[in-house]
Amino acid sequence: MSDRATQQQQELFADYSADREVLRELCGLLPALPSVLRYYDEFEDAVRSIRNPAALTVFEISAFGKKFSVDFARLGEECSVIFKHIFSYILAQDLAIISAVGYLSAAQHLKSADVAALVEAGPTKIGPVWKALRARELPSGTYICAKYVLQLLCALRLCGWSDEYQMYLKNALPLPAKDKYAGVRSGDVFLSVDEEAILVRHLDDTVARLTTFGEASLSHDEIVDAAMLVCSYQFGMRRSQIAMLTLGNVRIWSEDDNTTKSVHLTFHMAKQRSDTKRKPLLRRVKVEWTPLFVYLKSKLQATGADASAKFFSAQSTDEVGRRISALVRKLLESDERGTLTDLRHTAAQRLVDAGASHEELAEFMGHSQVNTGLVYFATAASHAERVNRALGASEVYRRVAKIAHDRFISNEELSELKGEQQIAGVPHGIPISGIGGCSSGQPSCPYNPVTSCYGCRRFMPLHNPEIHQQVLADMREVVLFFDQSSRGDVRSPAYLQLQRTIAEIQNVIEELETSPK
Repeated sequence: MSDRATQQQQELFADYSADREVLRELCGLLPALPSVLRYYDEFEDAVRSIRNPAALTVFEISAFGKKFSVDFARLGEECSVIFKHIFSYILAQDLAIISAVGYLSAAQHLKSADVAALVEAGPTKIGPVWKALRARELPSGTYICAKYVLQLLCALRLCGWSDEYQMYLKNALPLPAKDKYAGVRSGDVFLSVDEEAILVRHLDDTVARLTTFGEASLSHDEIVDAAMLVCSYQFGMRRSQIAMLTLGNVRIWSEDDNTTKSVHLTFHMAKQRSDTKRKPLLRRVKVEWTPLFVYLKSKLQATGADASAKFFSAQSTDEVGRRISALVRKLLESDERGTLTDLRHTAAQRLVDAGASHEELAEFMGHSQVNTGLVYFATAASHAERVNRALGASEVYRRVAKIAHDRFISNEELSELKGEQQIAGVPHGIPISGIGGCSSGQPSCPYNPVTSCYGCRRFMPLHNPEIHQQVLADMREVVLFFDQSSRGDVRSPAYLQLQRTIAEIQNVIEELETSPK
């Protein structure tokens, strides 16, 4: 070995020894670890314990129906002691156990020299040390864990740090820039109206098969998957909230006619650091989809399950996410579209487009702060674009919601229908009739006639494109009236209703014009 190589090896060994000495000195100043570390497993609603953590090299964690391992031996002897204290400190901050596991797993990217540099720097020299660490472009969780090293020193008043520096650490040591709403700003995470229509059609068809042919026409898993999709699509719930729904959280009432059921679901408020911010999220299932939940509840009750039983019998939150995503991707015939995050973002934007306020969106999404959902308002369509959409003039939104109608009917067939099955109404003051029939009858439909008929699978349009062209012209007049009278406010849900009605009228006309005579 050359003299130069020997010298470099001696310098590296000296640096390594110096780093170990710094870390060993810190370990001597740290207090003893608690004899038991406790954390809360939300999924099982149980408090779990890690006994004698000082003697363990691996912490076995159970959370959200999965097993996790945190291997401290990989961090080195001195760092192992330090990061066990950091793990204990993170748990004391009421942070979710899954977050603690993630940060400690990311700590493996920190070398002993990095930890020693953080410890030795003190408040006066931390700036250059942090800048050099940031230049290495490590995972975001690694930098968060590095900050926890400094926060622990502040809490214990070691190495020149104290609680007065906590705000300094938060503001002066930046984390890697990350726009977690980049997909929202670009619109990539939102399902198109066509894709939403496919999901709605699947839910409608599943309910129709269940109510018409009974459970023999569907497997139990198909019904469960459809009900979980309702929770994600209609309410934008996270996978943990869906997985943790219990039998006692599903309440069913009979309406006045004693046949229609009303289903209310109570979800827990996830991702809140403080228990004081956790409020139950009560949601009402669309009446068309209630048979799914009525069936599943009766099945669970027949097995003698108690109120704490998981409603969807999911073994983990990952299982819920995997099953819903698989179903959506199968329906959309896409390997990329249809994650639960996509469905959640789409539900939020759908609510904003319908005219919801900041407070209403925060309550719907389960956000503890109103400003969390501001990004959805920033990406909402402008007033001019909303008018364009509603008029059906935009090519992007022209082909929407290909929801299958029952069938086309002739003038003779329309005249033979019962009066209650012949559609007529006065939408926005314009009398409209003779556009077709309804297979179930208007009195049993809770929606507005005409405006809600186009796109409904029970609608039987008249086989006459001129009739529908006139309805299209009338609806466009309504849009212009709203705009000219200053009622076309970007918060008005009327635009969304008119937008979808006009688009689906166009779809019926196009189908008539392109179908063989």
